[in-house]
Amino acid sequence: MKNDEYPPSEDTFFIANYIENEKGDYALDVGSGSGYLTKLLCDNFSFVVGTDINYDVLQHQSSYKTDNLICCNSSDALKIKFDFIVCNLPYLATDKILDIATDGGAEGFEIPKKIFDSVLQNLKENGKFIFVTSSLSNYSKLIDYAQKLGLRTKIVARKKLFFEELILVEAIN
Repeated sequence: MKNDEYPPSEDTFFIANYIENEKGDYALDVGSGSGYLTKLLCDNFSFVVGTDINYDVLQHQSSYKTDNLICCNSSDALKIKFDFIVCNLPYLATDKILDIATDGGAEGFEIPKKIFDSVLQNLKENGKFIFVTSSLSNYSKLIDYAQKLGLRTKIVARKKLFFEELILVEAIN
């Protein structure tokens, strides 16, 4: 992957189909990448923020550029409570983090855990957190962790791909 742009892919469109009718006041897209989901949220929320750890990716969002883009780790730099948070997690189980956009570390859990710890501080009471994970990672460990944080979770959609199954999870604070 080049650092100048991260195009939306199958998992992005999978999430988009599920969240396109979500509405509210404040929304956050953690790991904004291409900006596709951030732009989508702008249609139905009064205030939308996109974050990404990769400054170059944020600078070079072209087709889906929005306002309120912040370069930070997850939502660590934010002090706002959001009604709705979405994250296309870096969920692939990897021994080393080589690509921060996709590699989730050990069992696909290491990086998503850090994201969960961060976004929980920014999720309103009864706020909704939607994230995608994969059958290639230890997704049940991830769901269990969300529950340990006090989130009520349920798998809301699944999509079979050639080499994996995408799993969309809803977590309510």
